[in-house]
Amino acid sequence: MKVLAGDIGGTKTSLAIFEVIGTQLDMLALEKFPSQQYDSLDEIIRLFVETQDYKCDWGSFGIAGPVRNGRVETTNLPWLIDAEKLADDIGFRKVWLLNDLEANAWGISALEEKDFFVLSRGKPDPLGNASIISAGTGLGQAGLYWDGMQHRPFATEGGHSNFAPHSNLEIALLQYLKQRHPHVSWERVVSGMGVVNIYDFLSEFRNLETPTWLAEEMKEGDKAAAISKAAQEGKCPVCAETFELFVHLYGVEAGNQALKIMSTAGIYLGGGIVPKNLELFREGTFLRSFWSKGRMEPLMRDIPVKVILNDSTALYGPAVFAGYEVKKMGVR
Repeated sequence: MKVLAGDIGGTKTSLAIFEVIGTQLDMLALEKFPSQQYDSLDEIIRLFVETQDYKCDWGSFGIAGPVRNGRVETTNLPWLIDAEKLADDIGFRKVWLLNDLEANAWGISALEEKDFFVLSRGKPDPLGNASIISAGTGLGQAGLYWDGMQHRPFATEGGHSNFAPHSNLEIALLQYLKQRHPHVSWERVVSGMGVVNIYDFLSEFRNLETPTWLAEEMKEGDKAAAISKAAQEGKCPVCAETFELFVHLYGVEAGNQALKIMSTAGIYLGGGIVPKNLELFREGTFLRSFWSKGRMEPLMRDIPVKVILNDSTALYGPAVFAGYEVKKMGVR
C-alpha cells in the first residue's frame, strides 16, 4: 500500500510517499515546503501530488497541535485542518491526523540501532511505558504504553504545562517571561524560542549588550541557531550560559515527563536541537538534571535515555500508523 505521509510543523512541511509493509517503509518521493508561505495544508498537498507519478489511497499527517475528532487548529500556523474534508478534497480513501509527537512515537518502531545515540543505557523494563520529548520550533511530548503486544503511542500537550522554576536564577527567568506572556509554559524555555528567550533574559539580567557580529547573524537567520553556534565555538559567554541553562531545563522537564508516565522502558529525545548540539548534551548537565528527582533518583537512573538521530522519524510515524490502521480495517 502507498501512503502520503506528512510532518507538518510551524516552520516547514515535509511530505513523502511510502510503500508500507508493516513497519517496513520504502520512501518513493520526498519534498519540503516552507509552511508559512502557504494558506493551507490542502494547497501544499495539491502542489506535491501534481508532480508525482504515484497514486496514494491513504493520507496520514503528524501536526503540531492538539488533534480532536479528526480536526486540528495548528499551534504555530493559522490553519484549520479537517481529516474528512482533506480526504474529499484530495481524493484519499481516508486521512488520519496525529499530534506530531504521537507521530514521532509511531516512527520509533521503524528505526534501527544506528538511528539512536545512547546518553544513558539504564536498566530498561521492555514491558514498561516509554515516552518521547522533542524540542524544536515548540516542545512536544508523547507517551507509549505497552498493550501486551507492542508499545502504543498516545498524544499529550505536556509542553504547554506551567514552567516550574527551582533556582533563584530560574525564578528570575519566570518573572522576566511573565512580563511578556500571560502563561509561561515549558515550551517558552525548552524549544527554539526558549533558547532565544533565555538569551534575551540573561543579556538583560547580566546587563550585557549583544555583540555586533552576533546581532548581524541573528538578524540574517535563525536566532536560536546563531546562539547555538556561538556557544559551541566559545565566542560568546552569554550564549554559552544560555545553552547551559537550556540543557539543564531540558533535562529537568524530560525527567518530569518520565516520572509522570513511568517511562521505565526508556525516554527518547526527538527534534532537531539535540542532534545539532550533541556534545553539549553529552557532557553531563542533561543527565544530572534528568536524574535529580530526590527520592526517585534510583528509578530515574534506571531509565534509558536515547537521542533520535534520524530526522525522518516524524515522517515514518504517520506512514507506520496508516499501515496499522489499514491492517485493522482488513483492507488488502
